[in-house]
Amino acid sequence: MINVVIDKDIMFAEEAFSSLGNARLIPGRNICKNDVLDADVLITRSITKVNEKLLRGTKIKFVGTATIGNDHIDLEYLRSQNIMFADAAGCNADAVVEYVFTAILKLAVEDEFTLKGKSIGIIGVGNIGSRVARLSSSLGMNVLKNDPPLKRLTHREDYLELEEVLNADIVTLHVPLIIEGEDKTYHLFGNKTLNKLKDGCILINASRGPVIDNIELEKIIEKKKLRVIVDVWEDEPLINKSLLKKTKIGSPHIAGYSFEGKVNGTVMIYKALCNFLNVKENWTPSYPSVKNNELIVTGENREESLNALFDNIYNINNDDEMMRRILGLNDDEANKYFDSLRNDYPLRREFSNFKIKITNNKSGLENILKNFRFQII
Repeated sequence: MINVVIDKDIMFAEEAFSSLGNARLIPGRNICKNDVLDADVLITRSITKVNEKLLRGTKIKFVGTATIGNDHIDLEYLRSQNIMFADAAGCNADAVVEYVFTAILKLAVEDEFTLKGKSIGIIGVGNIGSRVARLSSSLGMNVLKNDPPLKRLTHREDYLELEEVLNADIVTLHVPLIIEGEDKTYHLFGNKTLNKLKDGCILINASRGPVIDNIELEKIIEKKKLRVIVDVWEDEPLINKSLLKKTKIGSPHIAGYSFEGKVNGTVMIYKALCNFLNVKENWTPSYPSVKNNELIVTGENREESLNALFDNIYNINNDDEMMRRILGLNDDEANKYFDSLRNDYPLRREFSNFKIKITNNKSGLENILKNFRFQII
């Protein structure tokens, strides 16, 4: 029987992995060498640093992270020790996309602008960025894409240089954190890049905190009149409170925290571990039904209709309000509170669970809602 150490806040952690071995659940930030000395498998989230310091001298042969990013994993060390690795790339892509458009529509209604004809610069066009691009196009937006690795791979002319997308009305970041090299994204948006943004631009970061230099961003917001939406922060859980004060929307790294996104992450790592162990899969997740999932939309004004619908399903204001309570806490309290917001995050279901009836459809909402995976009745 194998020994499995798992972050206790991974959805269905015990239910999924106890069938494969002795499952020990530990808070992710507390996982240390003593916890994994006799373990064969380690399954984490992004808050656990998995490196030589943690793994040297252990029996670990498989590391999985139930997250889309792997910058918290020392992949070179894992390869040097022949430790199998699996991540959950794409598991919460739809949730992040829903977060992004919920935020954009909130600002569209507050600031009274329409999305049709607006330009959106998408930095990183992978699982999430490609979805943002497709949905932006369906809303009549002018889509500008930047992804150097994909441009080299595909030679497609619609992948633009970074400077070409910085003048967009909205810029949204969906890149992995890469510390060095040709495709370095650490502080990709530093002082020089931030200064090239269009005045009044909406800037969204739901990728990784250090992709933006948070200190430089805080300094430049007022000068450039930026409207900033920040879900990920440098030095989490110790965030830049001065930056939070100046954001239009701030949240505690939960853009991808839908129920489905979390479950998808668990399922992907469970399947990878079963394959590694060469054992038959014998667990499938159960999805609770969604109550009151039939909603009516009045399609007279597109932005207002979409904002009201999205807000009914996912009230992003709640995340922002809860996040701002950090401003009244000292650093130690703030760190614990930030983690508690993530660990105790309320149930959030994705748009695909909801059925929509459209009345007075003057703004052609049906195809847009279908693209957002709503069921039309």
